[in-house]
Amino acid sequence: QVQLVESGGGLVQAGGSLRLYCAASGSIFSINAMGWHRQAPGKQRELVATITSGGLTNYADSVKGRFTISRDNAKNTVYLQMNSLNPEDTAVYYCNADLRLLSGWRNSYWGQGTQVTVSS
Repeated sequence: QVQLVESGGGLVQAGGSLRLYCAASGSIFSINAMGWHRQAPGKQRELVATITSGGLTNYADSVKGRFTISRDNAKNTVYLQMNSLNPEDTAVYYCNADLRLLSGWRNSYWGQGTQVTVSS
């Protein structure tokens, strides 16, 4: 069994910062790419940022220069530092990880989501 547990969401004023955390646990052999996606009300889920096991990163244009993704491979944890937040960043943020299990099975897993609300 695998779990991705997110934390760190909340309510913040425009211009503020939040740091999201996502820890993977379970019968994990290795973790490849990890990432964050978000879904705002009435909109489709969109990619925010990804990071490979080697540390290569990719960002949506809308968050470049404001958000930073990082990971701690020893802790199976990925982080999202969000600065200069604006109301358009309001969404449920989901953690995603491409995992290979001890059984050899490889699949993509999602967390339950954490709400980020930015007030104007």
